Amino acid sequence: MTAPAQPVAAPRPSPARALLPLVLPALVIGVGSSLLLYGVSEVADLLKNVLWQTLPDAIGVGRWSVAWILAVLTATGLAVGIVVGKVHGHAGPDPATTGLVDAPLAPAVVPGLLLATALSLAGGVSLGPENPITAVNIALACWLGRRISSARPPQVWVALGAAGTVGALFGTPVAAVLILTESIAAAPRQGPAVPGGRAPTLWDQLFAPLIAAGAGGLTSTLVAAPVFGLSLPRLVGPHWPDLLAALVIATAAAALGMAGVYAFPHVHRLFRLLPHPVLALTLGGVVLGLLGALGGRLTLFKGLEQIGELAADPGAYSAGSLALMSVVKLAAVLVACGSGFRGGRIFPSVFVGVAFGLAAHALVPGVQPAVGVTCGVLGVLLAVTRQGWVSLFTAAILAPDPGLLPLLSVALLPGWLLVTGRPQMQLDDAGAPLR
Repeated sequence: MTAPAQPVAAPRPSPARALLPLVLPALVIGVGSSLLLYGVSEVADLLKNVLWQTLPDAIGVGRWSVAWILAVLTATGLAVGIVVGKVHGHAGPDPATTGLVDAPLAPAVVPGLLLATALSLAGGVSLGPENPITAVNIALACWLGRRISSARPPQVWVALGAAGTVGALFGTPVAAVLILTESIAAAPRQGPAVPGGRAPTLWDQLFAPLIAAGAGGLTSTLVAAPVFGLSLPRLVGPHWPDLLAALVIATAAAALGMAGVYAFPHVHRLFRLLPHPVLALTLGGVVLGLLGALGGRLTLFKGLEQIGELAADPGAYSAGSLALMSVVKLAAVLVACGSGFRGGRIFPSVFVGVAFGLAAHALVPGVQPAVGVTCGVLGVLLAVTRQGWVSLFTAAILAPDPGLLPLLSVALLPGWLLVTGRPQMQLDDAGAPLR
């Protein structure tokens, strides 16, 4: 006779003594993650000013002329290729195989990865700092964690490094908590991880990462004061036509993002045919220069400053020019990551979504700019990141208006049905897309 199933006990909170020892390391890692992000960004900005202002002005060349865009991006590809090919650790793994939060790298890889990232950011490459800076902070957090407490699993320090960086990137701990919540939900259930054999609650697992994310976000706010909200006309409503627009734009933007996802392994395979990273990255720089000349200066760099310029005057660009910018920027992301430039795909994908949403507004003036922009960003990020909470959060902070949240929550659903279960914009070591 089968014994009756025993009821599963609800998780109970960890004792305070199991959580308190992580408070100080979480604070240190959060603040350090923010300062490292700020330091790399400052160095990249200084070099950017030299490359795109001082030098062209000194030699009498137009800052945004086709010749100068092509020359700087080609030189950037050559420089990053030399770093990847010659520096110890080769600036980390192939960026096409990495996500936002991965296993920790060896500390010896950190200098080369930071150098390659700074060069890419300064040279106008269409990638953001999020992936490499998160990888660096995770590596340093794990190195520090092994010296503080070798008994704790590495996942603890990975979570702290990732949370501190994401908190610093967005200036708030909310995005970090959302990312970790998705990771925790997707991870296989482990055995008890707290004294007494009790399973940790969700908030037990988020306690220390929330401290790191809060410390990183507060440090970033105090030091750099990041601003993500765009100067868009406030939402009037919402009304029924806004719901229809939200559904159509988010789904169409997700389809555009998926077109990039399906093209990504083919772009990567073409660059892998070249026998050396110097050749692949130099060619990648040439192609990025040509794309930059086609799309214009707003399609260069990581995209955050450029979306502010786009949104400041939505009527200054035609629907065709905005659509061209979104396609060129997406192509630039594929080329940059496929050829081996170190950087993240989230920030430039935000530019793709903003340009796409403004194109919808320009094409159909009845589409409110706030609806077009946020739903465009939502759809593209769903395809590129495959993270629903982060996509929703990022879209919402661009135009912080309570009336948009119901629209975005509904618009997310058809977009998610379009992307779920399909290939991701990330490859395995063999070059095949992950699902």
